[in-house]
Amino acid sequence: MLDNSKQDAVQKKTQAPEHEEIGSTRFDSISEAAKADEDEICYLSGKPYFDLVLSKSHLLPNGLFVPVTISSTLPRTTVPVVLRHGGRTWNMSYVGNMVRRRFDSQWKTFVADNNLKVGDGCVFELMESSGTNLIFKVMIVRGDIPPQLQELIDSRGKSDEAPIVLD
Repeated sequence: MLDNSKQDAVQKKTQAPEHEEIGSTRFDSISEAAKADEDEICYLSGKPYFDLVLSKSHLLPNGLFVPVTISSTLPRTTVPVVLRHGGRTWNMSYVGNMVRRRFDSQWKTFVADNNLKVGDGCVFELMESSGTNLIFKVMIVRGDIPPQLQELIDSRGKSDEAPIVLD
């Protein structure tokens, strides 16, 4: 029979947490904490990473090509890869045995679930790498431009009164 302090410790370990703390902020549910974590600015930990600003070709359903700058550190074979963002995970494959290495077509699910658009930025930090799996933490920076500013940008260079000025 366990004494009361040991019983309490065992019980705490087996219960799902009711709240989570990020920094000094306490949240009443894990989903609130995950949302706050998604919105919070994250700093790179010094591990390998790559970043990109999404173009139309990045949003195609055939997968995401991984830049050469990081692919040289990844396995030269096909292995499972997990993308983590906002408290969720997406499973896909990393195809490393081709000239242009890439994430497979399951990339399209990550794009859809995160409502990614042309102009959004993504930073993929390699959290774990082995010959059998990869894990990337993904940070998303939205590239939305307010409509008023977009009108100003679109109007430049169309006439002598609204020139494009290069400093």
